[in-house]
Parts: sequence; C-alpha cells; structure tokens
Amino acid sequence: MDDLNQKILNRLEELRVHLQADGGDLEVIGIQGKVVQVKLRGACGGCPHAAMTLKNGIEHILREELDPEIVIERVL
Repeated sequence: MDDLNQKILNRLEELRVHLQADGGDLEVIGIQGKVVQVKLRGACGGCPHAAMTLKNGIEHILREELDPEIVIERVL
C-alpha cells in the first residue's frame, strides 16, 4: 500500500467518529489510484443527505488535506 492510500485510510478512520455519532458509519471498499470507494452503513446508508456528506464533507476534507484529485465514490 502506498503512502497516499495509508493517509486516506487514516483520515477516513478519524472521520468515521462523526458519522458514528449520528448512528451511521462508512466502510472503505477499495482505493484505485485517487478514487476511493466507500459504502455507507447504518443511518447514513439511507440518509437523503448522503451524497452531500460524501462530496461536500469527506471528499472536500481529503482533497484539502491530502490531494486535490481525490474522488469519493459511493458503492451501494
């Protein structure tokens, strides 16, 4: 696993706490280059704001902190 992948995994682990506080969670399905595939669980899985959470929240944080080309894809 390369350094960027490990940084992504570490940061997502830190961000999971916020989702868990709302009764949800996320699972990393895979990382291919700068594309991160995640599955939302619990309350987040059926939340109507899930896409906004992923794009405007998690993806934005990863792009600002790690790499501006990171893309989050939701796996259903």
